[in-house]
Amino acid sequence: MSQTTLFNTAHQMQIEIPIDHSVKLEITTIVSKMFSQNAFILRRTDRHDCLIVDPSFEYQRMSEYLLEHRYDVAAILNTHGHIDHIFGNEQMKRQFPAAPLIIGELEAYKLTDAESNLSASYGIEIKSPNADKTVKHGEIVSYAGISLETRLTPGHSIGHVVWICQATEVAVVVNGDVLFAGSVGRTDFPDGDFEALEQSIQKQLYTLPNDTIVLTGHGNITTIGQEKDTNPFVRPVGG
Repeated sequence: MSQTTLFNTAHQMQIEIPIDHSVKLEITTIVSKMFSQNAFILRRTDRHDCLIVDPSFEYQRMSEYLLEHRYDVAAILNTHGHIDHIFGNEQMKRQFPAAPLIIGELEAYKLTDAESNLSASYGIEIKSPNADKTVKHGEIVSYAGISLETRLTPGHSIGHVVWICQATEVAVVVNGDVLFAGSVGRTDFPDGDFEALEQSIQKQLYTLPNDTIVLTGHGNITTIGQEKDTNPFVRPVGG
């Protein structure tokens, strides 16, 4: 990932990916201690509004970071409706009420269903605010000067979506729990399906350029080329 600039601190990881000679896409990762889930803040370096993706258990730390830097949240995106990716929705909506909460159209019901979002099984029973907007495969989401292509990627969760930014010098995919560094998302949940996950990865992710940066919902950032070459769980078609 030679085109990126990487910053590490005790509280977050941050990378910057060039959009043009003067503007970069800044991606800040907030890692939750519970489930080691990655929430993301996406911002163009020439703006003070941003997108947040999958706010989770460390919502207070995310809130403090946003306030410290005086960033306004233009939209809240959920890749899917499991507890560890929606836990912070209510706090973020309270803090930024004008920011629409966006999720895939087949996944929206999980926001308010504690059984479906898996929180009931942990004895927490979380109910997120309802979605303000749902999206479908191929739809473009544009907020804070950032345009993202929506792709439906079922398998880990039936309505899971990923979002792809093509405006950067190296493409970026906000991937949630589909593809991980050296692994893939679990498929042992009620609506999980390994064959569907495999097809999602092969058709929607492995078709992206090899240098595409993959922002994973858990664990380390990776690239499409790295996973095509080494991921033992899903091989490229014909690989």
